Amino acid sequence: MVKLVSKLISKIKHREYIIDENITSADLIGILFTRMFMLIRGFFCRIQFKKSGKMTFIGKNVKIKSKSHIESGSGLTIEDGCFINALCRGGVKIGNNFSLGKNSMIECTGVIRELGESLEIGNDVGIAANAFISVRGNVKIGNSTIFGPGVKVFSENHIFKDKETPIYLQGASRQGVEIGEDCWIGANAVILDGVEIGKGCVVAAGAVVNKDVDDYTIVGGVPAKVIGTR
Repeated sequence: MVKLVSKLISKIKHREYIIDENITSADLIGILFTRMFMLIRGFFCRIQFKKSGKMTFIGKNVKIKSKSHIESGSGLTIEDGCFINALCRGGVKIGNNFSLGKNSMIECTGVIRELGESLEIGNDVGIAANAFISVRGNVKIGNSTIFGPGVKVFSENHIFKDKETPIYLQGASRQGVEIGEDCWIGANAVILDGVEIGKGCVVAAGAVVNKDVDDYTIVGGVPAKVIGTR
């Protein structure tokens, strides 16, 4: 049974996927039942998307606003308790085999007087539980990039030059965030507006990234500094 399910998942993901041989048949059956219900929810959800792939898996207590702004590939998985507000000018484009971990939030627009810009996510991207992605400026995440739990991405900065005017009335700047392909963003890392992270980078757990990161660079600390290369 394990080999059969491994072949099925490999076909869905279009790459080899081998289930751990130590998993029991009872555990595997339980997982398959959960995925079956996620697939049923996904069917009713994806028909409201602007465009979608063949298979979408949606967990329990998932809330998605403005579904018509979403274009997704096959193998989309949204785990339990996630919230997505897809209302933005350029829409949300998601590649194949994207997964969003439990209790994560993607918020494209905060206030309707100024919509967010756009979100683009490549193929084979995995975001772990409790992530927060603020899509005020453009946010782009490259293929095969993975996020640890609790990662936060901010694509906007409040303006606060005028001391006589409340900060919330001074507007905001939006430079956007771009994360290259094949990156690993460690648990609880924070990526701030205006940052471009290159290809193959590693961001250490708990880092606060406020400057660009060159290809194949390892950064860590608050604020993040170069601590190595690949």
